[in-house]
Amino acid sequence: MPSRSPETPLAPSAEQALGLDAVAAAIRERARGIGTILQSLELDPVIVRAGLAATLAADGALATDGLETRLGDECAQLVRAVLALPALDTAGAHGEEALSSSQAENLRKLLLAVIRDGRVLMIRLAERLHALRAAKTLPPAEQKHLASATRAIYAPLANRLGIWQLKWELEDLSFRYLEPQHYREIVSWLKQRRSDRERYLAGAQVELSAALAAAGIQAEVAGRPKHIYSIWKKMQRKGLPVEGMYDLNALRVLVDDVPTCYAALGVVHGLWRHIAKEFDDYIAAPKDNFYRSLHTAVLGPEAQPLEIQIRTRDMHRHAEFGVASHWRYKEGVRYDPALETRIGWMRQLLAPGADEDFIERFRTELVEERVYVLTPKGEVFDLPRGATTLDFAYYVHTDVGHRCRGAKVNGRMVPISHVLADGDQVEIQTHRTGEPSRDWLNAQGGYLNTPRARDKLRAFFRQQDRGLNVSYGRDMLERELDRLAIRDFRHDRLLKHFPFETLDDLFAALGAGDLSPAQIAGAVQRELPPKGPVLRVQRPVRARKARSPAVLLPGVDGEVLVSLARCCHPVPGEAIRGYITQGKGITVHRMSCPSLARLTVRAPQRLTDVRWGADAEQGHPAEITVEARDRRNLLNDVMALLADEQLRLLALDSRAEADTATLQLRLTVSVSGLPQLSRLLNRLTQIPGVQRAARVAQGH
Repeated sequence: MPSRSPETPLAPSAEQALGLDAVAAAIRERARGIGTILQSLELDPVIVRAGLAATLAADGALATDGLETRLGDECAQLVRAVLALPALDTAGAHGEEALSSSQAENLRKLLLAVIRDGRVLMIRLAERLHALRAAKTLPPAEQKHLASATRAIYAPLANRLGIWQLKWELEDLSFRYLEPQHYREIVSWLKQRRSDRERYLAGAQVELSAALAAAGIQAEVAGRPKHIYSIWKKMQRKGLPVEGMYDLNALRVLVDDVPTCYAALGVVHGLWRHIAKEFDDYIAAPKDNFYRSLHTAVLGPEAQPLEIQIRTRDMHRHAEFGVASHWRYKEGVRYDPALETRIGWMRQLLAPGADEDFIERFRTELVEERVYVLTPKGEVFDLPRGATTLDFAYYVHTDVGHRCRGAKVNGRMVPISHVLADGDQVEIQTHRTGEPSRDWLNAQGGYLNTPRARDKLRAFFRQQDRGLNVSYGRDMLERELDRLAIRDFRHDRLLKHFPFETLDDLFAALGAGDLSPAQIAGAVQRELPPKGPVLRVQRPVRARKARSPAVLLPGVDGEVLVSLARCCHPVPGEAIRGYITQGKGITVHRMSCPSLARLTVRAPQRLTDVRWGADAEQGHPAEITVEARDRRNLLNDVMALLADEQLRLLALDSRAEADTATLQLRLTVSVSGLPQLSRLLNRLTQIPGVQRAARVAQGH
């Protein structure tokens, strides 16, 4: 067992505040152990109390209700954050294979991504260290599993954050359980020589300090302990036996500036004989991670190998705590700027004197570009932030994406358009013979938000028969026009808006997913307004503020009252016609409105040309019918969607059909035009239970 520095008993006030003596002995022992580790790091008492409380709450010995009253808001927030952390140990629980380096890196990134307060990570690391200390009584298989996850995930995090007191013990204990034979060999060799090494280092330190002082160099000289796992790693890297390691005895020299580093090096080489090929100048030629120091090995007192590191105090702080610390070099992982930034912020947060303003900035200002999620087996995937469950399915495997029919996130059923958050556990549900839907390519539907997944889906449809894509594309166009309640629209009018020579080319592109329904809706809107010069007409006097007119009327230069017909609710972008009423100004109808057709027969002289004006997209009513399975919270889901789209609900009517267990909804919402209406209809059909959503073709 590696030695560790003595720890002071846990403060009685911390135990009394939580009633620790009243809980079961095993829980009490675990809580005290974790609290003692946190206290030994000289952390704020709030963190120590939070570590105790989180342990008790996790073991069911402390209710989470009323934590704020009992512990205070700050401590209670820490406890809840610790309890909300994802369980990463499941990653190694399925099968005997160790984590790959990339998988371990993703697990570390996931943990950093979900933590918004570095103190939470301190508590998690203390929990892990205590679990390893107490693992002596566990079966060997459980010891190995615990140690494997610790060495792959938690020890590197402690290293990155500069929490060396935890890092070396996590590594040594993990090494003990994972490779007990090699661990015992090194411990036995070191134990036989411990007192000799301590005596030797003390003598070498005194001798070197005196030589430096005699040369007029002010320096701090201290022994640098070499831990068991680091000895083993270097033995493997250099292919040496433990007897051949030059740096088991080591001293570190800290001076004020760079010239003094080289002066101190001259003193060292003048005092003791240099060992050939054991010198590295990382000041003149820093490592790729900007680590700077002088490394040399000499035959010190009694002609024993002795490693010396010489650096300035600034270099030492940079190496120990700076953003460019040497953890990347040690672990051999790819540089990740976003991860570096988070680690830098966490180190500042853990430093003494971090104020509340800084903590709040850390929580609110740091934006990650990736999201890290887990499979039920603990495998981690990193995706672009904003990815959906369907995106995730395509990242797992292309075939899984094609056959995806649903998903569970954290055990709860969600739509395949559900946007994932850090730490989510995602389970994809597939159909054995299922195929993807072309609707998934519709950007307005929100099914796929990553280019990688969309490319895989487009590739699937491109491989389909061209005739099939033409047929699908024609049907999709007809459905879109029908949903938007647009009649008698000539398809060839769309060709001028796209680089296709024939309608079949356009249909094939739409069927293969290279063209979206949203693009079609935009082109239709550009085609519908009639051409010709017009003059402006003012909005009704009741408008609260001056606006450019929504409807323009040719040949009129005075104010005219204009209103939209309630029978058809025309939307900006559609072809319209005005009807001059008696005493109510001009009523604007859609060209396809049945009421307008009857008025045309009855009084054709009252018809007048109108068109949409500059402010037409500021919001106009559109009537929509929704058919859905009658279920609880359906209306809540519809209202939440309207709020998310920032649309105003002008009217709502519902009718339940008991025979078919369906609900008929009729909504009137304010939209800016056909593209927004198309998006709304698409999103309504994604609500669980909704069978159809379309614009009302006419008033009835």
